[in-house]
Amino acid sequence: MSSPTVPLPSVVSTVTAAALGVIGVVHVAWGLGSSFPFRDRETLADTVVGSTAVPAARESFAVAALLGIAAGLVADVLPVPRRMRRSGVVGVAGVLATRAAFGITGNTERLVAGSNSPRFVAADRRVYAPLCAALAVGALVSAARS
Repeated sequence: MSSPTVPLPSVVSTVTAAALGVIGVVHVAWGLGSSFPFRDRETLADTVVGSTAVPAARESFAVAALLGIAAGLVADVLPVPRRMRRSGVVGVAGVLATRAAFGITGNTERLVAGSNSPRFVAADRRVYAPLCAALAVGALVSAARS
């Protein structure tokens, strides 16, 4: 007897939601003063923000909250009407796709003023923008399940 299989769209939605949640938790840690996974806050600022200072705690917590909402929408665990969920998930995908496009082309500074250090631009092109693109696709897969 074979075991039941989980449909690929469910797996993609779960992985996407989990990734958004983990990124949100990291933003909470940064808001609390952690430099994880970097050795100090200056390296964190240069690599992740592209400037000399890490944003204030409230900005990190705001991003974490938005990522938590995005994760909840993608995972379909928030008590919202279907049409609102689908619109929200498409919005999440749009934001992530926009962020990816600007990052891959080295233009994130046009979205976030001051995000222009060479270390950030390199990490953005290699890691952050491709991750945003993958998460955008995952969100679209989740939206299609609605």
